[in-house]
Amino acid sequence: MRLLALVPVALLAALAPAQPRYTPKSDPARLERIKKSPMPKVTQPILYNTPEADAVCAALEVFPPDNPWNTLVTDWPVHPRSKQIIATVGAEKPLRANPDMAFVIVPPNQKKVPLLSLEYKDESDPGPYPIPDNMPLEGWPAGYTRDRNLNVTLRDVQENKLKEEGDRHAIVVDPVNRKLYEFYIAERSAAGWKAAQASVFDLRSNKLRPDTWTSADAAGLPIFPAIIRHDELERGVIDHALRVTVRRSKRAYVYPATHFASRLTDADLPRMGERFRLRQDFDTSGFSRNVRTVLEALKRYGMFMADNGIEWGMSSTADDRVPVMHDELRRVKGSDFEVVVAPPGYSPPK
Repeated sequence: MRLLALVPVALLAALAPAQPRYTPKSDPARLERIKKSPMPKVTQPILYNTPEADAVCAALEVFPPDNPWNTLVTDWPVHPRSKQIIATVGAEKPLRANPDMAFVIVPPNQKKVPLLSLEYKDESDPGPYPIPDNMPLEGWPAGYTRDRNLNVTLRDVQENKLKEEGDRHAIVVDPVNRKLYEFYIAERSAAGWKAAQASVFDLRSNKLRPDTWTSADAAGLPIFPAIIRHDELERGVIDHALRVTVRRSKRAYVYPATHFASRLTDADLPRMGERFRLRQDFDTSGFSRNVRTVLEALKRYGMFMADNGIEWGMSSTADDRVPVMHDELRRVKGSDFEVVVAPPGYSPPK
Protein backbone atom coordinates (compact mmCIF):
# COMPACT_ATOMS: atom_id res chain seq x y z
CA MET A 1 0.00 0.00 0.00
CA ARG A 2 1.37 3.37 -0.95
CA LEU A 3 1.85 5.78 1.99
CA LEU A 4 0.87 9.43 1.58
CA ALA A 5 3.52 11.97 2.42
CA LEU A 6 2.82 13.89 5.60
CA VAL A 7 1.88 17.52 4.93
CA PRO A 8 3.26 20.02 7.46
CA VAL A 9 0.60 21.46 9.75
CA ALA A 10 1.65 25.01 8.91
CA LEU A 11 1.11 24.28 5.20
CA LEU A 12 -2.34 22.84 5.86
CA ALA A 13 -3.27 25.97 7.77
CA ALA A 14 -2.05 28.12 4.91
CA LEU A 15 -4.10 26.09 2.41
CA ALA A 16 -7.29 26.27 4.51
CA PRO A 17 -9.85 28.81 3.36
CA ALA A 18 -9.45 32.10 5.20
CA GLN A 19 -12.12 33.06 7.70
CA PRO A 20 -14.03 36.05 6.31
CA ARG A 21 -13.49 39.13 8.42
CA TYR A 22 -16.56 40.38 10.26
CA THR A 23 -16.97 44.13 10.06
CA PRO A 24 -18.71 45.63 13.12
CA LYS A 25 -21.97 47.36 12.22
CA SER A 26 -22.95 50.74 13.63
CA ASP A 27 -26.06 52.81 13.13
CA PRO A 28 -25.39 55.48 10.46
CA ALA A 29 -28.20 57.55 11.97
CA ARG A 30 -26.10 57.95 15.12
CA LEU A 31 -23.22 59.53 13.23
CA GLU A 32 -25.60 61.68 11.20
CA ARG A 33 -27.23 62.95 14.38
CA ILE A 34 -23.88 63.83 15.93
CA LYS A 35 -22.74 65.50 12.70
CA LYS A 36 -25.86 67.67 12.58
CA SER A 37 -25.72 68.63 16.27
CA PRO A 38 -23.43 71.62 16.84
CA MET A 39 -21.32 71.30 19.97
CA PRO A 40 -22.27 74.15 22.34
CA LYS A 41 -19.45 76.19 23.76
CA VAL A 42 -18.59 74.95 27.24
CA THR A 43 -17.22 77.72 29.42
CA GLN A 44 -18.13 76.46 32.89
CA PRO A 45 -19.10 73.18 34.59
CA ILE A 46 -22.55 71.95 33.54
CA LEU A 47 -24.52 69.45 35.60
CA TYR A 48 -25.95 66.57 33.62
CA ASN A 49 -29.62 67.17 34.55
CA THR A 50 -29.97 70.37 32.51
CA PRO A 51 -30.96 71.29 28.94
CA GLU A 52 -27.42 72.62 28.43
CA ALA A 53 -25.97 69.20 29.21
CA ASP A 54 -28.53 67.54 26.92
CA ALA A 55 -27.28 69.66 24.01
CA VAL A 56 -23.65 68.73 24.70
CA CYS A 57 -24.43 65.01 24.94
CA ALA A 58 -26.37 65.10 21.66
CA ALA A 59 -23.29 66.47 19.86
CA LEU A 60 -20.66 64.34 21.60
CA GLU A 61 -19.29 61.27 19.83
CA VAL A 62 -18.52 58.75 22.56
CA PHE A 63 -15.88 56.40 21.13
CA PRO A 64 -15.43 55.55 17.42
CA PRO A 65 -18.25 53.93 15.41
CA ASP A 66 -16.67 50.46 15.56
CA ASN A 67 -16.24 50.56 19.34
CA PRO A 68 -18.02 47.74 21.22
CA TRP A 69 -20.36 50.26 22.89
CA ASN A 70 -21.54 51.44 19.47
CA THR A 71 -21.72 48.07 17.72
CA LEU A 72 -25.09 46.63 16.71
CA VAL A 73 -25.47 43.01 17.83
CA THR A 74 -28.79 42.09 16.22
CA ASP A 75 -27.05 39.48 14.06
CA TRP A 76 -24.62 38.13 16.66
CA PRO A 77 -24.87 34.40 17.43
CA VAL A 78 -26.27 33.13 20.70
CA HIS A 79 -23.86 31.64 23.23
CA PRO A 80 -24.19 27.82 23.18
CA ARG A 81 -24.96 27.83 26.92
CA SER A 82 -27.03 30.99 26.95
CA LYS A 83 -29.97 29.45 28.84
CA GLN A 84 -27.71 28.03 31.52
CA ILE A 85 -25.96 31.39 32.01
CA ILE A 86 -29.31 33.19 32.20
CA ALA A 87 -30.47 30.66 34.81
CA THR A 88 -27.53 31.45 37.12
CA VAL A 89 -28.53 35.13 37.11
CA GLY A 90 -32.25 34.44 37.44
CA ALA A 91 -34.56 33.54 34.58
CA GLU A 92 -37.59 34.80 36.52
CA LYS A 93 -35.89 37.82 38.07
CA PRO A 94 -37.13 41.19 36.72
CA LEU A 95 -35.25 43.83 34.78
CA ARG A 96 -34.61 47.08 36.68
CA ALA A 97 -33.26 50.56 36.02
CA ASN A 98 -31.53 52.13 38.99
CA PRO A 99 -31.44 55.96 39.06
CA ASP A 100 -27.86 55.90 40.26
CA MET A 101 -25.41 57.65 37.94
CA ALA A 102 -24.59 61.35 37.65
CA PHE A 103 -21.96 63.35 35.77
CA VAL A 104 -20.70 66.86 35.19
CA ILE A 105 -19.47 68.39 31.93
CA VAL A 106 -16.38 70.60 32.22
CA PRO A 107 -14.73 73.18 29.93
CA PRO A 108 -11.37 72.36 28.34
CA ASN A 109 -9.53 74.69 30.73
CA GLN A 110 -11.08 73.29 33.90
CA LYS A 111 -8.59 73.53 36.75
CA LYS A 112 -7.04 70.16 37.57
CA VAL A 113 -6.58 68.99 41.13
CA PRO A 114 -4.80 66.04 42.75
CA LEU A 115 -6.53 63.39 44.83
CA LEU A 116 -5.54 63.29 48.48
CA SER A 117 -5.51 59.50 48.49
CA LEU A 118 -5.91 56.73 45.93
CA GLU A 119 -6.34 53.21 47.31
CA TYR A 120 -5.98 51.42 43.96
CA LYS A 121 -3.11 53.59 42.77
CA ASP A 122 -1.43 50.76 40.84
CA GLU A 123 -4.57 50.36 38.69
CA SER A 124 -5.41 54.06 38.37
CA ASP A 125 -4.52 56.65 35.76
CA PRO A 126 -2.38 59.46 37.16
CA GLY A 127 -3.77 62.92 37.88
CA PRO A 128 -4.30 65.71 38.38
CA TYR A 129 -7.97 65.60 37.33
CA PRO A 130 -10.44 68.31 36.18
CA ILE A 131 -12.78 68.05 39.19
CA PRO A 132 -15.11 71.04 39.65
CA ASP A 133 -16.69 72.06 42.95
CA ASN A 134 -20.11 70.87 41.79
CA MET A 135 -19.08 67.34 40.80
CA PRO A 136 -22.13 65.18 41.62
CA LEU A 137 -21.85 61.75 43.17
CA GLU A 138 -23.80 58.60 42.51
CA GLY A 139 -27.49 59.04 43.24
CA TRP A 140 -27.55 62.84 43.15
CA PRO A 141 -30.15 64.27 43.12
CA ALA A 142 -33.09 61.93 42.42
CA GLY A 143 -31.71 59.03 44.43
CA TYR A 144 -31.77 61.23 47.52
CA THR A 145 -34.49 63.83 47.10
CA ARG A 146 -37.07 61.88 45.07
CA ASP A 147 -36.53 58.22 45.84
CA ARG A 148 -35.61 58.58 49.52
CA ASN A 149 -37.23 61.93 50.32
CA LEU A 150 -34.09 63.22 52.04
CA ASN A 151 -33.40 66.90 52.65
CA VAL A 152 -29.71 67.00 51.75
CA THR A 153 -27.49 69.27 49.67
CA LEU A 154 -24.93 68.26 47.07
CA ARG A 155 -22.18 69.32 49.47
CA ASP A 156 -23.68 67.01 52.11
CA VAL A 157 -23.46 64.13 49.65
CA GLN A 158 -19.94 65.05 48.52
CA GLU A 159 -18.73 65.10 52.13
CA ASN A 160 -20.75 61.98 52.97
CA LYS A 161 -22.56 63.60 55.87
CA LEU A 162 -24.92 60.60 55.92
CA LYS A 163 -21.96 58.23 56.47
CA GLU A 164 -23.10 55.97 53.64
CA GLU A 165 -21.18 53.06 52.23
CA GLY A 166 -21.32 52.10 48.59
CA ASP A 167 -19.55 52.76 45.31
CA ARG A 168 -19.99 56.56 45.33
CA HIS A 169 -19.16 56.83 41.63
CA ALA A 170 -18.32 60.22 40.19
CA ILE A 171 -18.02 61.06 36.48
CA VAL A 172 -16.47 64.06 34.71
CA VAL A 173 -16.80 64.59 30.94
CA ASP A 174 -14.59 66.95 28.95
CA PRO A 175 -16.34 67.08 25.55
CA VAL A 176 -13.86 69.42 23.87
CA ASN A 177 -10.79 67.31 24.62
CA ARG A 178 -13.01 64.21 24.48
CA LYS A 179 -11.76 62.82 27.76
CA LEU A 180 -13.72 60.92 30.37
CA TYR A 181 -12.74 60.78 34.05
CA GLU A 182 -14.40 58.29 36.39
CA PHE A 183 -13.87 57.82 40.13
CA TYR A 184 -14.74 55.07 42.59
CA ILE A 185 -15.64 55.87 46.22
CA ALA A 186 -15.14 59.60 45.80
CA GLU A 187 -15.40 61.89 48.81
CA ARG A 188 -14.75 65.55 49.47
CA SER A 189 -13.34 67.20 52.57
CA ALA A 190 -12.13 70.67 53.46
CA ALA A 191 -8.67 69.63 52.26
CA GLY A 192 -9.82 68.35 48.87
CA TRP A 193 -11.00 65.21 47.10
CA LYS A 194 -10.03 61.59 47.58
CA ALA A 195 -11.07 58.41 45.76
CA ALA A 196 -10.27 54.72 45.80
CA GLN A 197 -9.72 54.52 42.03
CA ALA A 198 -9.44 56.89 39.05
CA SER A 199 -9.81 56.00 35.37
CA VAL A 200 -9.26 58.19 32.32
CA PHE A 201 -10.71 57.22 28.92
CA ASP A 202 -9.96 58.79 25.54
CA LEU A 203 -13.34 59.09 23.79
CA ARG A 204 -11.57 59.31 20.41
CA SER A 205 -9.95 55.89 20.84
CA ASN A 206 -10.81 52.19 21.11
CA LYS A 207 -7.99 51.64 23.58
CA LEU A 208 -8.93 49.54 26.60
CA ARG A 209 -7.54 49.69 30.10
CA PRO A 210 -4.47 47.49 30.66
CA ASP A 211 -5.26 43.80 30.91
CA THR A 212 -6.27 42.76 34.48
CA TRP A 213 -6.85 46.41 35.50
CA THR A 214 -10.08 47.49 37.08
CA SER A 215 -11.79 50.86 36.58
CA ALA A 216 -14.45 52.70 38.55
CA ASP A 217 -16.53 49.71 37.40
CA ALA A 218 -15.45 46.19 38.37
CA ALA A 219 -15.16 45.01 34.77
CA GLY A 220 -12.61 47.68 33.84
CA LEU A 221 -15.22 49.31 31.60
CA PRO A 222 -16.31 52.96 31.45
CA ILE A 223 -19.67 53.85 33.00
CA PHE A 224 -20.63 57.04 31.16
CA PRO A 225 -21.25 55.39 27.73
CA ALA A 226 -23.63 52.87 29.35
CA ILE A 227 -26.21 54.91 31.22
CA ILE A 228 -29.75 55.83 30.23
CA ARG A 229 -29.91 59.61 29.79
CA HIS A 230 -32.74 62.13 29.57
CA ASP A 231 -31.70 63.47 26.16
CA GLU A 232 -31.90 59.96 24.70
CA LEU A 233 -35.36 59.29 26.08
CA GLU A 234 -36.54 62.64 24.71
CA ARG A 235 -35.10 61.71 21.32
CA GLY A 236 -36.69 58.26 21.49
CA VAL A 237 -33.45 56.47 20.56
CA ILE A 238 -30.62 55.03 22.65
CA ASP A 239 -27.79 54.22 20.26
CA HIS A 240 -25.29 52.43 22.51
CA ALA A 241 -25.04 49.39 24.73
CA LEU A 242 -26.15 49.64 28.36
CA ARG A 243 -24.62 48.32 31.56
CA VAL A 244 -26.05 45.71 33.91
CA THR A 245 -25.15 44.12 37.23
CA VAL A 246 -25.62 40.57 38.50
CA ARG A 247 -25.29 39.21 42.00
CA ARG A 248 -22.92 36.33 41.16
CA SER A 249 -20.26 36.55 38.45
CA LYS A 250 -17.45 34.28 37.32
CA ARG A 251 -13.74 34.67 37.99
CA ALA A 252 -13.21 35.56 34.34
CA TYR A 253 -13.68 38.38 31.86
CA VAL A 254 -14.31 38.67 28.15
CA TYR A 255 -13.62 41.52 25.71
CA PRO A 256 -14.04 44.45 26.16
CA ALA A 257 -13.77 43.88 29.94
CA THR A 258 -10.28 43.75 31.46
CA HIS A 259 -10.96 42.67 35.05
CA PHE A 260 -12.97 40.20 37.14
CA ALA A 261 -14.27 40.63 40.67
CA SER A 262 -15.17 37.16 41.90
CA ARG A 263 -13.66 33.97 43.27
CA LEU A 264 -16.44 31.80 41.84
CA THR A 265 -15.57 29.39 39.04
CA ASP A 266 -18.95 27.80 38.24
CA ALA A 267 -18.93 27.11 34.50
CA ASP A 268 -22.20 28.90 33.74
CA LEU A 269 -21.79 32.08 35.75
CA PRO A 270 -21.50 35.18 33.53
CA ARG A 271 -18.07 36.66 32.98
CA MET A 272 -17.37 40.36 33.35
CA GLY A 273 -18.07 41.85 29.95
CA GLU A 274 -20.69 39.20 29.08
CA ARG A 275 -23.15 40.68 26.57
CA PHE A 276 -26.88 40.13 27.01
CA ARG A 277 -29.41 40.93 24.26
CA LEU A 278 -33.18 41.19 24.53
CA ARG A 279 -34.75 38.56 22.26
CA GLN A 280 -35.78 39.89 18.87
CA ASP A 281 -39.26 38.37 19.23
CA PHE A 282 -39.97 40.23 22.49
CA ASP A 283 -43.01 42.46 21.93
CA THR A 284 -42.33 46.03 23.10
CA SER A 285 -45.54 47.55 21.73
CA GLY A 286 -47.37 47.51 25.06
CA PHE A 287 -44.83 49.66 26.89
CA SER A 288 -44.61 53.44 27.31
CA ARG A 289 -42.44 55.40 24.89
CA ASN A 290 -39.57 55.74 27.38
CA VAL A 291 -39.47 52.07 28.32
CA ARG A 292 -39.87 51.00 24.71
CA THR A 293 -36.84 53.17 23.86
CA VAL A 294 -34.78 51.26 26.44
CA LEU A 295 -36.03 47.85 25.32
CA GLU A 296 -35.39 48.50 21.64
CA ALA A 297 -31.82 49.53 22.53
CA LEU A 298 -31.42 46.23 24.35
CA LYS A 299 -32.47 44.41 21.18
CA ARG A 300 -30.05 46.37 19.01
CA TYR A 301 -27.02 46.89 21.28
CA GLY A 302 -27.57 44.71 24.33
CA MET A 303 -25.98 45.34 27.70
CA PHE A 304 -22.59 44.49 29.17
CA MET A 305 -22.29 42.82 32.55
CA ALA A 306 -20.15 45.40 34.32
CA ASP A 307 -20.30 44.87 38.08
CA ASN A 308 -21.62 42.76 40.92
CA GLY A 309 -24.93 44.00 42.32
CA ILE A 310 -28.63 43.36 42.10
CA GLU A 311 -29.76 40.97 39.36
CA TRP A 312 -30.55 42.59 36.01
CA GLY A 313 -29.85 46.09 37.36
CA MET A 314 -29.27 48.63 34.60
CA SER A 315 -28.04 52.16 35.27
CA SER A 316 -30.02 55.30 34.56
CA THR A 317 -29.12 58.84 35.47
CA ALA A 318 -30.38 60.09 38.83
CA ASP A 319 -32.20 62.82 36.92
CA ASP A 320 -35.59 64.02 38.15
CA ARG A 321 -36.58 64.49 34.52
CA VAL A 322 -36.25 60.75 33.87
CA PRO A 323 -39.50 59.08 34.91
CA VAL A 324 -39.60 56.09 37.22
CA MET A 325 -39.72 53.01 34.97
CA HIS A 326 -39.62 50.37 37.68
CA ASP A 327 -43.13 48.91 37.38
CA GLU A 328 -42.98 48.55 33.60
CA LEU A 329 -39.50 47.07 33.51
CA ARG A 330 -40.52 44.40 36.03
CA ARG A 331 -42.61 42.87 33.24
CA VAL A 332 -39.34 41.95 31.50
CA LYS A 333 -37.70 38.83 32.94
CA GLY A 334 -34.24 37.31 32.68
CA SER A 335 -35.66 34.60 30.43
CA ASP A 336 -36.43 37.30 27.84
CA PHE A 337 -32.68 37.76 27.28
CA GLU A 338 -30.00 35.71 25.60
CA VAL A 339 -26.23 35.79 25.85
CA VAL A 340 -24.51 36.63 22.58
CA VAL A 341 -20.95 36.14 21.38
CA ALA A 342 -18.93 37.86 18.69
CA PRO A 343 -19.41 36.37 15.21
CA PRO A 344 -16.66 34.34 13.53
CA GLY A 345 -14.12 36.67 11.97
CA TYR A 346 -14.69 39.47 14.46
CA SER A 347 -11.53 41.26 15.51
CA PRO A 348 -11.47 43.91 18.23
CA PRO A 349 -11.11 47.34 16.65
CA LYS A 350 -7.77 49.08 16.89
